[in-house]
Amino acid sequence: MKTQENLVIVESPAKAKTIEKFLGKEFTVRSSFGHVRDLSKKDLGIDIAHNFTPDYEVSPDKKKVVKELAQMASEAKTVWLASDEDREGEAIAWHLTQVLGLPVEQTRRIVFHEITKGAILAAIEKPRTVDMNLVNAQQARRVLDRLVGYELSPVLWKKVKPSLSAGRVQSVAVRLLVEREREIMAFQPSPYFRITAQFYLPEEPGKTVFRAELDRRFETEQEAEDFLSRCANARFTVIGSERKPGERFPAPPFTTSTLQQEAGRKLSMSVAQTMSIAQKLYEAGYITYMRTDSVNLSAQALAASREEIISLFGEEYSHTRNYKTKSKGAQEAHEAIRPSYFDRREIEGTPAEKRLYELIWKRAVASQMTEAKIDRTVVTIGIGGETERFVATGEVVRFDGFMKLYSESTDEESEGGQQSVLPDMQAGDRVEYREILATQRFTQPPYRYSEATLVHRLEELGIGRPSTYAPTISTIINRGYVVKQNRPGMRRDYLQIGLEKGKLSRKTLSENVGKEKNKLSPTDIGILVNDYLESQFEAILDYHFTAKVEKEFDEIAEGKKEWSAMIRDFYAKFHPTVEHALETQNTQARKERVLGTDPSTGHRVIARIGRYGPMVQIDGADGEKARFASLKKDQLIDTITLEEALSLFALPRTLGTIEGKEVVVGSGKFGPYVRYDGKFVSLAKSDDPYKITLERAEELIRQKEQHETASKEPVKVFENDPDMRILNGRYGIYIAYKGKNYRIPKGKEPMSLTLDECLDIVAKSKK
Repeated sequence: MKTQENLVIVESPAKAKTIEKFLGKEFTVRSSFGHVRDLSKKDLGIDIAHNFTPDYEVSPDKKKVVKELAQMASEAKTVWLASDEDREGEAIAWHLTQVLGLPVEQTRRIVFHEITKGAILAAIEKPRTVDMNLVNAQQARRVLDRLVGYELSPVLWKKVKPSLSAGRVQSVAVRLLVEREREIMAFQPSPYFRITAQFYLPEEPGKTVFRAELDRRFETEQEAEDFLSRCANARFTVIGSERKPGERFPAPPFTTSTLQQEAGRKLSMSVAQTMSIAQKLYEAGYITYMRTDSVNLSAQALAASREEIISLFGEEYSHTRNYKTKSKGAQEAHEAIRPSYFDRREIEGTPAEKRLYELIWKRAVASQMTEAKIDRTVVTIGIGGETERFVATGEVVRFDGFMKLYSESTDEESEGGQQSVLPDMQAGDRVEYREILATQRFTQPPYRYSEATLVHRLEELGIGRPSTYAPTISTIINRGYVVKQNRPGMRRDYLQIGLEKGKLSRKTLSENVGKEKNKLSPTDIGILVNDYLESQFEAILDYHFTAKVEKEFDEIAEGKKEWSAMIRDFYAKFHPTVEHALETQNTQARKERVLGTDPSTGHRVIARIGRYGPMVQIDGADGEKARFASLKKDQLIDTITLEEALSLFALPRTLGTIEGKEVVVGSGKFGPYVRYDGKFVSLAKSDDPYKITLERAEELIRQKEQHETASKEPVKVFENDPDMRILNGRYGIYIAYKGKNYRIPKGKEPMSLTLDECLDIVAKSKK
């Protein structure tokens, strides 16, 4: 048997490749490809009667990996477990000891938060054993989430709708979205008038025009017009000019949550996409570990960033800071996310990897730069005979500091826009207006959450941890409880009253309002499930309760609490509520909303959840069948109007005839279609079935006919054997021989296949 000196087991092949470069020939590095085992899928996978003992099994797709690792571990003198340095990674290390038969107390566990030669060699110098407190914290999370999912889901199947499922953190995330959607539904915009003016100093040679805003808003058009009329011949005087030196400080380096938010704002990346790219950057050795809630930087990182800042910008731009982590229950003592080497400004990789790396590099470097020095000026302008004041604010950046490199974005840009530079003014100076505008504005409904702002809100509430944000959002979208969508917005007219040279003018303008990009909205099913869970399992959806559970996981990780005792306390309260819910009659799932009466039949129109999802229904008369139509993606049972519901019954509609045959557009199980001559043609995503024209329908029909004709023509035939043909089918090119079809193996060029090669493929396929 060949004996290896050292076997190092990591989580991913990319990580293995990077680490292997730093260790000598005495070390063999292999990957476990993530988790090697999980709770059994048979029944619950937890023995409740015996202290909630988990029943683990090796995942079917990991059996081969485990077998290979077990063989290598048995041949190695020393096994090193080098999975990630969070609870998830610690659990992977422990599971590896169990499946490979390694003694927990004697197996060397190494952790590092960056994949650099120095960090790897330092970890090898100071190995530890598997930390069972961290393992138990992760085990408690896994067991508790399985108990909740396993017991809640059947309640939903029975009481709401088959095939639904529930989870602890996911359900709370959906609740946040449902509450926000209801706030938006209930919101009634109120109009008001905002007064802005353009002033100048009559004595100033250049007559620099500057902008100011009135310190009050008017509710009605009449009030706004009356005020402008009084301003026509009023005297405007500076009654105060104050200049204050100020400072603007850089944001701390990234945590998982702030990286997800900023990558969403600046790079339009989803939370899952951000984490996937960050994982690749980490495994390639470019950045430190990407799952962290710490804003701390190591002494080496502070020194390296200082050196880089001085070399790039000079000594005056360097200001070393160490940020303190404030997030609730901050997990392991990681560093913030930063570049592994501060002097590496650019990396090799995909465009997305380069962009995310640049963002991380800039944020970390900027955090160690001097604050920006700013002069803020506030000028107050009095109006003769009026109590109101115009206020102008300006800003001059005296020293740009960190802003030379990076400025943090905000989720929603304010209405005020950029601040301008003001001319030099003193109290008593007279100013004159060029134009004063009263612009009608409307109060804004609350914003829908984006993925990143939802993560931020969960973090604020102390719910979830860095490793859970991305899977939580993916889960609620995949389950169909939430959709991520763009909304085109709608046109809205608004009034603008102007005052120029003493004369009033009025005009009606229009603007696009409500436009949204990649915002999260609950679906009808999401709302229904949320309402039912809130009515029966209030504690599970309670924000404080969910945050308290996270805190208990932290206490287990610190060795202050025994994990099975925590689960026992939880289950003792949770299980009776499940039993009570099963016995309670549910009215939520039968929820239907009466919209009104169909004018053409006089029958009732309702919106409700049907077997295939949200729908509207026109009741039938005695003995007649009801008519049904599915809701569009952006429609909800709670908000759809009677008019919108009736328009859904416009399908199927006849567009006309082609060559004497009727063309009908309809909507079926697989989406909208055109029916012609007994055949069905699917509409393109850009086609609206309610607006599609006969010309466009004919174009789709002809495209399908051409495709079918082309697919029937043989790609290749063989004179020596007419039965052998190569055809182009619906799923690609294939071999047809004596009434049977055969797949062409990968790597084979169909056009260059000989008859003998085709016969060989047929013969092998038969075997």
